[in-house]
Amino acid sequence: MTTASVSASGTSKARVGVQRFGTYLSGMIMPNIPALIAWGIFTAFFIPKGFTPNADLVTIVGPFIHYLLPLLIAYTGGSIVYGIRGGVVASIGTMGAIAGSDLLIAQINADLPADNQLGQVHMFIGAMIMAPIAAYSMKWLDSLWEGKIKAGFEMLVNMFSAGIWGFVMAVVGFYPIAWLVNGLMQILSNAVNWLVQMNLLPLTSILIEPAKVFFLNNAINHGVLTPLGLQQVAEDGKSILFLLEANPGPGVGLLLAFTFFGIGAARASAPGAALIQFVGGIHEVYFPYALMKPTLILALIAGGMTGVTTNMLLSGALAGPAAPGSIIAVTAQAINPSAGGVPNLMVVYLSVLLSAAVTFLVAMVILRASRKRDLEAMAATDDAFGAAITQTEAAKGKSSDALSGLRGGAATGADGGIEPATMTEREIKNIVFACDAGMGSSAMGASVLRNKIKKAGIEDVTVVNKAIAALDASADLVITQNQLTDRARQKTPGSVHVSVDNFMNSPRYDEVVDLVRAQHQDGA
Repeated sequence: MTTASVSASGTSKARVGVQRFGTYLSGMIMPNIPALIAWGIFTAFFIPKGFTPNADLVTIVGPFIHYLLPLLIAYTGGSIVYGIRGGVVASIGTMGAIAGSDLLIAQINADLPADNQLGQVHMFIGAMIMAPIAAYSMKWLDSLWEGKIKAGFEMLVNMFSAGIWGFVMAVVGFYPIAWLVNGLMQILSNAVNWLVQMNLLPLTSILIEPAKVFFLNNAINHGVLTPLGLQQVAEDGKSILFLLEANPGPGVGLLLAFTFFGIGAARASAPGAALIQFVGGIHEVYFPYALMKPTLILALIAGGMTGVTTNMLLSGALAGPAAPGSIIAVTAQAINPSAGGVPNLMVVYLSVLLSAAVTFLVAMVILRASRKRDLEAMAATDDAFGAAITQTEAAKGKSSDALSGLRGGAATGADGGIEPATMTEREIKNIVFACDAGMGSSAMGASVLRNKIKKAGIEDVTVVNKAIAALDASADLVITQNQLTDRARQKTPGSVHVSVDNFMNSPRYDEVVDLVRAQHQDGA
């Protein structure tokens, strides 16, 4: 068979490296967002300033953030690298880092006055450091005696080797990792405090807004802002850092500008995209609009700086990360009593409104100034918007349901064709949609194909979605976005691989259904 692989032309190796790093960080954080939400509910209701204070249930809040959340992050990160075994060893090592940090803080506080003592440092960054170290080292150690263990002793060696190495990782976590993370958190905290004191925090938008458009924000957001913000929440009950990237104002402001002053397909699709971005929290839908005219990034920066300035001056903040970055998630975290309740919510709403308004106004000026030139360009080609969407997907490294919806099913030229003669060499019973995280786009794509197969009357074929890292030989056919096909093929070289340019509207789905139907007819 053949698959088309569209290279991300112009994408530097450095940017790709940062994207992969950000993907790994988000892979550790995103699956544990439900735990963060659960913790936020506990704080909203049961702390002394909560909706329903409860002296018994509030005792869950501290251990939840200090132990459970870092250990969940460590287990997730370790399992990404080396399955359950890597997750267990990473968790053991992170427990050592937690204990080491607590001892270090206690020793420092012994020499400080009572009114100037340090609070606990929560090991979120420690977990993200320990997870890959522990998992990769365990994987390497296992490779040393792989195939050399006498029959009957496999379980004994596997259990004791993981236990002993977990002990070693806990000691490593207790000393160097705990000291490193405490020092790093102190530096980062001082840097943020300095930015706030000098009224320079809005300048972060100069980095964050362009980073979002080019999918470089995960390393910043999940690697620094979320763990540092959670540390601030533990001390102050809220953090402005959660609003630096998640504010939906700049995105909806840009899309509204296209709604009123755009042209062609971009104008027609902007209202629906604005609803998805603002309510659904899928910010990626506005990235193609910015890529159509890169000067619009200036409008996003202006809007982002406006929102940060508003929150900084009026003390607007969130009690936890808003994930996804929708107005609904922002509302839930802003109205939390620990963040300030209704007054804080009004400040946050104001920051969203002002950031949207400023982005709208700046984008309006840019769009109107280039309107004549854009109309002439549209007359020359009707695929400028589709090219911008393709550029966005190439920058991200994977397709998106929301972005696919913007196409309206028009452009699928990047898909790789299927050669039935080759594909029928393997009976297709287990179809897997794979992407970086195994959620979102791949889940929607699996649902679409599952419905097509069901309508075709085919019953003994399973369609599931997984992360590429979780692929195994059981997959008969693997469907991936064209930027990820090579990575998927390395994981399962014996599977049939199909490339698509998006997970929502690909003609490859019908080809796969035809192939499976033909196999069933041949078998019958």
